[in-house]
Amino acid sequence: MEKLDYKKEYKDLYLPKAKPMLIKVPNMKFIMIKGKGNPNCGTGEYQEALSLLYALSFTIKMSKLGKHSIEGYFEYVVPPLEGFWWNEGNKAVDYSDKEKFEWISMIRQPEFVTREVFDWACEEVKNKKGLEVSKAEFMELEEGLCVQMLHKGSYDEEPETIVAIEEYIQENQLKNDIGSKLENGVIRRHHEIYLSDPRKSKVENLKTVIRIPVVREKE
Repeated sequence: MEKLDYKKEYKDLYLPKAKPMLIKVPNMKFIMIKGKGNPNCGTGEYQEALSLLYALSFTIKMSKLGKHSIEGYFEYVVPPLEGFWWNEGNKAVDYSDKEKFEWISMIRQPEFVTREVFDWACEEVKNKKGLEVSKAEFMELEEGLCVQMLHKGSYDEEPETIVAIEEYIQENQLKNDIGSKLENGVIRRHHEIYLSDPRKSKVENLKTVIRIPVVREKE
């Protein structure tokens, strides 16, 4: 059976063009870790979060090789790393002071993943890899109406893409909705999806989906 690759199956979510587009993001399941600080610090909180996220995600993916059977399991490619970013008290992300970044790093999970599956994966990672799993959370999230665009190049140049998104928002009777709360209490944030591995790609070849939550202006 062919593996489900979410990037290819849901191109509207993961492979937008290099121009702004309006999209309604459906309900999805994620493993999330919240933290603070500069993501470029090699031994910082962000790198620890990534290690745990991938450990949990691949434990679930490779469960087929062990004795633990997950109901509804199907072959799939682990989806790309994603993240919400903000600076406390600011609506826009301040790229000039990465030490004050706050973030939620996350990886989408297949539809068959339940809280019970997540709890099992946490126990496996804790017992076999010795990682502290208490910061990991399992959550369903329906992001709703957003404007997104593909950003090519350095992360530090993302403000240029955000300007284009903001212009689109203004021209289409929309309103930036960063800071409002969804029904489950999750705050809507600046959202990034990383399609490239910065360890293996040249800076100019990096591809990142930038997604901004919006609402329609009241007539």
